[in-house]
Order: sequence, then structure tokens, then C-alpha cells
Amino acid sequence: MKAMNHPRKTGRPLSFDRDVVLHKAMLQFWAHGYETTSISDLTAVMGVTAPSIYTAFGDKKHLFLEAVKRYAGEPLQAVQIIDAAPTAWAAALDLLTSAAVGYTGCDTPHGCLLASAVASCSAGAADVQTAIAGIRGRIETRLQVKIADAVSMGEVSTGADPAILAATIMAVIQGMAILARDGATREKLQAVAGATMAGWPAPVRSAVTTESSRSSMITGDHMAS
Repeated sequence: MKAMNHPRKTGRPLSFDRDVVLHKAMLQFWAHGYETTSISDLTAVMGVTAPSIYTAFGDKKHLFLEAVKRYAGEPLQAVQIIDAAPTAWAAALDLLTSAAVGYTGCDTPHGCLLASAVASCSAGAADVQTAIAGIRGRIETRLQVKIADAVSMGEVSTGADPAILAATIMAVIQGMAILARDGATREKLQAVAGATMAGWPAPVRSAVTTESSRSSMITGDHMAS
């Protein structure tokens, strides 16, 4: 049976704080996934009725997508991290470090909402999976461009493949999310980040300087956890 669509209604003001209940819904989806979270689960954790959810958000899918936007940021926080980094190497390290911290928060579920919420959805949720894949794709593409620029400027070995490097960083981030869900500590994830960045390709002429910089940044001088 085709799911009913509940367009958001207009009228009297909501009787609850929309941002507060959205945050609660985000945590529920983060901990239990998209399809396994029911409307009754959401009404229980959000403290609102089902009609109120439909009025405020439209339906479960749109509520989830809004929760994802709250989680990932708009514009995407990861893209902002990449753009703010002085080098491609720093961008990759910052993404890994941010993941290590974000996946092991004290007040949030461990792991990544983007990685776990739609990991095993049915065909009926294909559009939701596509939306999440699109977010990851935007991050990977921006990192690839950053790396390509670094190659052209001599910051990264000319033999490096920007697409493969960007995909590798994204794959490690996905793996870190799984480790975190399995109980890995922040320190373990940070060690994974350090080991990953130790293999980053650098020009031969600057190997000594680069290795010295890597050692300093990986041990915590670059970003505080």
C-alpha cells in the first residue's frame, strides 16, 4: 500500500518548540535508524502527537530529512571544514578528527547518523538513501577538488589520484562510524585517523618538513579534541 503523504498544514501556531522536538527526533533516528523508527516511537520521544508531527513536518520522511539537515548542517559542516583548511592534508585530517570527536559524544549516540540510519533500508526508502548518498557525494567531491588543487600547486605528489584519495578518506570515515557503534573509544578513532594520514602522499622534495609537520599535527598540536 502506498504511504500517505501528509502535507504540512498552516493555521494556529505550534504548541511546542519545533527545534527542540526536531533534535529529539534526530537522536532517535541516529540511535535506531530510519525505517525501524516508527511514528509511535517518535511521538514518545518527541512528546507530541502524530497529527502534530504531520502538521509541523509533513510526514516521517520529511521529518527525517530535516533531522539529517540539522545533523549535517546547512551548508554542510564537512564542506565548511574542507574549505577552511589551509591545505588538502589539513582538510583530510580535520574531517577525520571531527569524525572521531563527533562519533563518540557523551550526549549523543555513537557512530554517524548518515552512516547508520539508512544502512539497511528497503526499496521503499530508496529516495531517502539517495538523499543521504548525495550528501556524502557532495563532501567527497569537494575534498577531491581540494586535493586536485593541492596537486597542481605541488602540495601533494603529482602521482596522487585526487579521486582515490578523497574516496579513501570517506571510506575511513565510514569505517570509523562502524567502529564507534561497536564501542571504539575516541582515542582509538584518533589513532586510526593518525595512521591514515601517515600514508598521505607528499612531494619528495618536502618529505622531511612534511613528516615533521605530520608528527606535530597528528599528536594534537593542529586540532584539540
